[in-house]
Amino acid sequence: MVVSWDNVTRCQVLRGASGVAEIRVRGALGRDCLTPLGPVGRLEFTDPEHQKMEVRMDLARIVINETSDQQIIVLRERAGDRQFPIVIGLGEAYAVDRRVKNIPTPRPLTHELLSNVIRELHGELEKIIVHDLRDHTFYAKLVIRQSGELIEVDSRPSDAIALGVANDTEIYVEEHVLQQVCETPDA
Repeated sequence: MVVSWDNVTRCQVLRGASGVAEIRVRGALGRDCLTPLGPVGRLEFTDPEHQKMEVRMDLARIVINETSDQQIIVLRERAGDRQFPIVIGLGEAYAVDRRVKNIPTPRPLTHELLSNVIRELHGELEKIIVHDLRDHTFYAKLVIRQSGELIEVDSRPSDAIALGVANDTEIYVEEHVLQQVCETPDA
């Protein structure tokens, strides 16, 4: 399927109730349209500057090696086969691991503190988006809903994931990032 609408501002791949992939397309007027993709679910964009497709991902693995400064988290595509690693620090790896396993700490650590601040300000972490890869560095943002408004906050992916995993926050990666880091089975 080729998507070439000039007025598309956002695309998001979803898994429908029947298990068939669907695409939610947001136009310039802010209206959403839900379209089935079929079993393959592969899209090609002819105008990538105006179209950002978010692909749902899951935290698949945390690799902690205490003899190294570099740890790894692996994100895997929810409705596909693609996955890729992100190198993170030991502190962030422990934070993600603690929050995945619901291990309490005597006092709030950084990610718990930020989660508490968002909650006390009547906000909700709606989703995490890994939106760019530049010079071997991933860039993410927190999407926080507060009083009906969406607020985007710049973040490192490791901090965003550490913040979000305890609340089952959805993780997305933009398609152009996946294309940079993942080899497709067809290639």
